[in-house]
This record gives sequence, C-alpha cells and structure tokens, in this order.
Amino acid sequence: MAKDLHKKLKTLREQHGFSQEYIADKLSFSRPTYMQVEKGERELTISEATKLASLFGLSLDYFLASASSVQPEVVLEKEGAKEKESGIRIVMPRANVKKFREVLLYVLNKVGAKPNIGETAIYKILYFIDFDFYEKFEDQLTGARYIKNHYGPTPVEFQKIIESMEEKGEIERVKSSYFQYDQKKYLPHREPDLRNLSAQEIKHIDEVLARLSDKNANELSDYSHSDVPWKVHKSGEIISYESVFYRDSEHSVRNYDDEL
Repeated sequence: MAKDLHKKLKTLREQHGFSQEYIADKLSFSRPTYMQVEKGERELTISEATKLASLFGLSLDYFLASASSVQPEVVLEKEGAKEKESGIRIVMPRANVKKFREVLLYVLNKVGAKPNIGETAIYKILYFIDFDFYEKFEDQLTGARYIKNHYGPTPVEFQKIIESMEEKGEIERVKSSYFQYDQKKYLPHREPDLRNLSAQEIKHIDEVLARLSDKNANELSDYSHSDVPWKVHKSGEIISYESVFYRDSEHSVRNYDDEL
C-alpha cells in the first residue's frame, strides 16, 4: 500500500464527517482494529481499500496514491489562493460562500425531500447549476471549485460550508437509505435569502432542477461522467470552467447557432 496511506485515510474521513465507528462498521471491523489502520499499525487489503475508495467517492488508484493527493484544504476566508507543502490550498471569498450557502438552501427547499436526492445527487446538481450557468452566461454563479473523483464532480468547499451551516443551525445532516444504499441527506432549517440571487440565477437554477432532480445519484453520476469537463481532467484535479465550451450536444445548454 502507499506510504502514509493511514494519514490520508484519516484526513479523508474527517473531510467527509465520518466517525471512526462508521468507517469500522463499513469495513466490518471493530473500532480498535480500525484505529490500528489509522495509526499505520495495520495494512489494508485490496478489498478493504476498494470499499474505502468507494465510500469516499474516489477511484481505487487515486485513493492509493501518495498522501499528497489528498483533496485540497479549503479555507473560507477572503484572500488569494496559496500553495502549501502538503498540496493546494483553495480559498473561497466570503461573498461566494454566502451565495453558495443560499443556493444550497434553495435547492434543498425545492427538491431535498425527494427520496432520490442524497448528498451525491446534490453534488452533481450543484455542478450542473454552476457549469451550465458558466456556459450560458460566461460568468460564475457560486464560484465553487469542483474536483474530479470516481463518482463525478464534487464541490471542494461543500464539507466546510456544511459544517459552518450546521454550527449555525441552518441545516441538519441525517442518515437515510435509498433502496439498498446508505444515503446522507440534508434538512434545511431556514428559507434561502433570495436577495443574494438575481432573477436570472433563480430562473437558471429552476431549469436545472426541472431537468435533473428526478434522476438518482447513479444517473446523475453517469451523466456527469460523459460531460467534457469531467472527461478531460485527471482524477483529483480541479475541473476548469472553461472546458464547458467544448461540450457535446447532449450536455451543452447554450444555443451557439443564435450567435452566428
């Protein structure tokens, strides 16, 4: 196994908000046995590593890569992006954090109660909201960064923002199930502040929800996997917004013929 994989495992677990007991249960381990893994005292088998990679939404190769491949650290404050020895440090401006929070609350109030809408589906819906908007208007809606992983694009800032919202009582994280699969859902505890969204942005979000919110996580992942921005990047890379201008007809939301 990769050097320092146990450190990467602990970081990923904390980024996703999973307890040691939760991971141990998924691996059919006792908690003390799992703690040995995190301490580097016990190696993972390929079968165990595959389960963990799937749990974190990563490819097995990316999960087993060096510890420096851990997802970028996210800081929610207003300053320029900086590099750290351990990897990339992504800083999201406060204004964008506020907008992302209100967009998330708007989406959850609209479709969050649907049985098919768990965390993975929310990731993909937010991706299409942001990238479709950029293709249509050549401007960012939330400014969130999305990373390529095994199950499709994932918003890098999501977990940090969720933690902040939980602390403020704006949202509640609950565990559920969808058919035979475990599902993580988010319950909004307030209405979104629409003063942070323009009429054009709200109309755009409604159109994306009408088109995609009835799809389940697997359908949304398959759809995002066939989108050019996801296809042209390597696992673990931040997905470039500019790549939307190379989309195929199945994914493109802009009528370029009208501009000729």
